[in-house]
Amino acid sequence: MRSWKVWVLIICLLALTPDLMAQCAMCRGTVESTVSNGRSGVASNLNLGILYLFVAPYLIVATIGYLWYRNSKQEHGRRLEIAGRVKRAMSQM
Repeated sequence: MRSWKVWVLIICLLALTPDLMAQCAMCRGTVESTVSNGRSGVASNLNLGILYLFVAPYLIVATIGYLWYRNSKQEHGRRLEIAGRVKRAMSQM
């Protein structure tokens, strides 16, 4: 059930991406001059590059967080299993 909610969120974020095309202040002059010369491809590629640089660190942090969460959950399961074994061993004595 949770899986489809995540996919809906991802699709919504991707659908809103064209509205979020932003430019840094240093690149604005270059983009304005190339657009005035009739080359709009440079501007769209620059916007995609900026979004790539913006999203990459967040994806890396999210991946590390997910792997950490998954590992800690597995470790917690192992600890519960060991605690159960110890309880059974102590009750048999």
